[in-house]
Amino acid sequence: MAKKRPQTKATKPQHKTGARAAGVNEPVPVVGAREPCPCGSGRRYKACHGRAASHAVTVLVQRPFEGLPGECDWVALRELVPAATVELTLKDGLPEGVPSVTLATVLPMAWPALRREDGSVLLGLQNDTPSGDLSRDLAGTLQQALTAPPGSPVTTGSAAADGVRLQDLLDPDAAFEPTVHSGFEFWVPGSAEQAAPDVAASLERANAAAIPTVKLESVDAAYWCETPEKNHLRWVMPHPEERLLDALARLHAAGSSSLGEGTRLVGSFRAHGLMVPVWDLSTTMGAEDCEKPAAEFAERLAAALENDAPLTAEERRARGGLTNRQVTLS
Repeated sequence: MAKKRPQTKATKPQHKTGARAAGVNEPVPVVGAREPCPCGSGRRYKACHGRAASHAVTVLVQRPFEGLPGECDWVALRELVPAATVELTLKDGLPEGVPSVTLATVLPMAWPALRREDGSVLLGLQNDTPSGDLSRDLAGTLQQALTAPPGSPVTTGSAAADGVRLQDLLDPDAAFEPTVHSGFEFWVPGSAEQAAPDVAASLERANAAAIPTVKLESVDAAYWCETPEKNHLRWVMPHPEERLLDALARLHAAGSSSLGEGTRLVGSFRAHGLMVPVWDLSTTMGAEDCEKPAAEFAERLAAALENDAPLTAEERRARGGLTNRQVTLS
């Protein structure tokens, strides 16, 4: 139903303090786990500041986008949508010399971020990150990009263990409105023919691999996509998982979980703390054809979510089937 991102192992932490944690290149001693901690406590590093650094690297934040406007769309753009952009609004306004900040699903050569010649910033969302807190890692990369020289990429993402998160940097009242693109031409201002050879090659590869995707207008965070064998609708939902599974099971047992003839609810993803139900569609069912059925399903789901009665035996069987067809992406 979607390509799973390979999971990377946490690397051995290097604790950063003082000026270096703020992004200044100042020498800081790097010590082994069994050596004395540089703070002067007399304890081994692993039992002192190394413990906090290791904890920060390995602990996974289940819902990194919680509290941000458009949390469901953040998840979709991170895991499901090939090419999309969103204009971001910073809480404290744009720094001098930075005309705009744009979130992008993917950037050339998988750069974490890019500061363009005009000073504008592109922040990549689908990169691997160094710790278990995606929000903090992205915020750290954004801070690097805001101060990078114009015309240069940020090639490695990093963030201090106690660094700020996206929730600290972004305006909580600003709209989050993704624009889905058919390709990655947004990488290059003007004509793609003006791109550097390595960027042009990366653009060609990315466009060849992109799955046609459209965001529905009638409901939130639902994305239609086209594959050679069949089309799909993938819908990121904000409801608590257990409650949503119960509601979907009620609809499934009642024969009302589909989006019309030739469609069926086939399972779900679990991504960044949210569930993403997935429907199989026929190859003739386009995005526009999904709008009305999706809106009608949203009404049925809302009613099912309000039902607190115990599940019937048939509903429990339906719930078990849905649970067995879950795939965890993150």
